[in-house]
Amino acid sequence: MAEPEDRNNSEDVTEEPKAVPEEPKVVPEEPTAAPEEPKAKPKKEPVEPEGPVVGNIVAPSPHLSDTSLTTKGMMIDVLIGLAPVMVMSIVVFGWYAVIQVGLCLVTALITESIFTRMTGKPVPIGDFSAVITAVILGLSLPWSAPWYVAVIGTTVAIGIGKVVFGGLGQNIFNPAMVGRAFVMLSFARVMGSGAYVRASETIDVVTRATPMAAAKEAAGTMADLPSLWPLFLGTTNGSIGETSALACLVGGLYLCWRRSASWEIPAGVIGATILFAGFANLINLTDLSIPHHLFGGALLLGAFFIATDPVTSPLSPKGKFLFGAGIGALVVLGRIFSGYPEWVMFAVLLMNCAVPLINQWTIPRPVGGPVPQKD
Repeated sequence: MAEPEDRNNSEDVTEEPKAVPEEPKVVPEEPTAAPEEPKAKPKKEPVEPEGPVVGNIVAPSPHLSDTSLTTKGMMIDVLIGLAPVMVMSIVVFGWYAVIQVGLCLVTALITESIFTRMTGKPVPIGDFSAVITAVILGLSLPWSAPWYVAVIGTTVAIGIGKVVFGGLGQNIFNPAMVGRAFVMLSFARVMGSGAYVRASETIDVVTRATPMAAAKEAAGTMADLPSLWPLFLGTTNGSIGETSALACLVGGLYLCWRRSASWEIPAGVIGATILFAGFANLINLTDLSIPHHLFGGALLLGAFFIATDPVTSPLSPKGKFLFGAGIGALVVLGRIFSGYPEWVMFAVLLMNCAVPLINQWTIPRPVGGPVPQKD
């Protein structure tokens, strides 16, 4: 009998299958949606303004302006300011004043018409600038100047002093002073100190020397100088429009009040005159007092009516004051050290040369600070 096989060997051994780890299911990613574009805002149709359309002006600040300050308006103000000076000149010199100023006026209108037509531009007689030049030149001449002095001086003032540079607003020198300087250098005999005096005249003031000439001849002493009261009123000899300090002050203050003249310029002229004349008295350079410097000669006429020409003076208030101070200083120094008794004309022309430099020195600070410089 066969022996039974071992139980362990005889029974089938079934091995359990090993667990296979499940692979993670890959879930397909959903495609991301593209970002939505911002919706364009609907354009608003322009609304037509009611009433007249005013165009935009593209220009540097400031944008505030006074429309009443036109060229013609300013010139009319200057004529009104010169009225007291003209009246006083007629009172003192009579028909001589009317003839000199009248000759200058007629010549100025004719000359400007001819020279302007030669340049192909419209004749700007309506702005009264030629009239102002003529009146100031006439008031700066001696009462005894021959007719050709007024005619030639005005022709040079308008033709060379203004039109040659391009007309009003382009000239660099005061036209009236250009004309006076030309005739003074060309006709020294009839424009010098001796031309002011004529003993045979019935007008009392012209029988005496001008205050500044008397001071020169007296070597700086006070012996031959008139008292301050005649200097202030204008009952002394001199150029037609320079004798009355009172008339110049009244007309000049009117211009400053109307803002047709910048007050900084006459303030600089008068301030520098007081400073330099006072210092000259202190160190005994001259016996001329401060009031004699202020009231004598053409200082006040030049300070209010000649130096304040807006075309030939600086732009900024600080520059205007420096410009006036330079004129006042040069007038005092010229009266003391030079051979000419009066220096207002020379001082104005010299400071006209310095205007571009003064403008460069006194550039105003922009609103908000200086403009940053690029690297």
